[in-house]
Amino acid sequence: MAYKIPESVLVVVYTRQLEVLLLERAKQAGMWQSVTGSREPDDPDLEATARRELLEETGLSVGTLTDWGHVNRYEIWPQWRAKYAPDVTHNTEHVFGFLVDSATVATLDPAEHVAQLWLPWQEAMERTFSPTNREAISQLPRRVLGHTGPA
Repeated sequence: MAYKIPESVLVVVYTRQLEVLLLERAKQAGMWQSVTGSREPDDPDLEATARRELLEETGLSVGTLTDWGHVNRYEIWPQWRAKYAPDVTHNTEHVFGFLVDSATVATLDPAEHVAQLWLPWQEAMERTFSPTNREAISQLPRRVLGHTGPA
């Protein structure tokens, strides 16, 4: 069995109006998230991982991908550890943003996601289950509008 690489990307898909695309996980009803995925051995770099995951999970390829230069390291949840080598307990997640012109209907992979929502950034932040995803979404006003306080 090939184990997952404990290095992944988190890609926040958003518009200039600070609308954020969230995807509902297929096997965990009510668990909403941005695009995420592990680096594959054939991915030449993390940007390639981000573009591959965007395409696989949403069908989106037209937009501006930006490496936010933010890295999270967190403990892998017990229910997902079997996908990694036995001695692996933590994952390193690299955060990217993907700016699109407008809220677009994504083409979902039904094995991964069953629903999608475009929400204002504050609502998206509240809806996502992942603390690192919430933190990334919270950065949108500063990254897009240059605001340092609440938008």
